[in-house]
Amino acid sequence: MPDIKFEIVRHIGTLSESPKGWTKELNLISWNDRDPKYDIREWSPDHTKMGKGVTLSAEDITNLKRLLDDIGI
Repeated sequence: MPDIKFEIVRHIGTLSESPKGWTKELNLISWNDRDPKYDIREWSPDHTKMGKGVTLSAEDITNLKRLLDDIGI
């Protein structure tokens, strides 16, 4: 399996932290030199390891915000 190249373009915020120091974060990430997308996933303290996550386009994140606003969050 080829290596996955990524660059955290912008750290937006940390959602939570596990007892082992891994953090669930919302970041803007460029995957394999592509345009950056919003990304939610867990990261090791030094950001060399990552868990499974979800990647969202700008349109997806706008729709998610609208849905959260609709339910009062």
